[in-house]
Amino acid sequence: MSGELKRVSLITDGACKGNPGPGGWAFILRFGERSREGAGGEPHTTNNRMEIRAAIEGLKALKERCEVDITTDSEYLRQGITEWIKGWKRNNWRTKSKAPVKNSELWMELDDLCQKHVTHWHWTKGHADHPDNNRCDELATTAAERFR
Repeated sequence: MSGELKRVSLITDGACKGNPGPGGWAFILRFGERSREGAGGEPHTTNNRMEIRAAIEGLKALKERCEVDITTDSEYLRQGITEWIKGWKRNNWRTKSKAPVKNSELWMELDDLCQKHVTHWHWTKGHADHPDNNRCDELATTAAERFR
């Protein structure tokens, strides 16, 4: 079934000036030779919220069901959506220690979007040799600066 879907790359990043503080998110979508960038931010947020928001906004930018390779430098984001979320959903959005899951509304939104696509999550080292990750970092940081 996934063979007939367009395969796209989504690279995401979040940034925060202070944590909490002004934050920004960014994504780059690539399909063949075409690419699209998106960025935004919030005046008072956390880095983790911006990492999740970047993935949400990137997936929302897709116009049809796709097979999506998502690359992030956030282990929190990658592990949250691929591993931890199963337990959170089973435990009614509570952690193993019964505390409410932080950012649960964003995790729910991201989970809903992931159900519409075939997603593959990848981690890359931040601020290293991944040009698209570096570009996302630049876009997210610039977005966060607008709220300083």
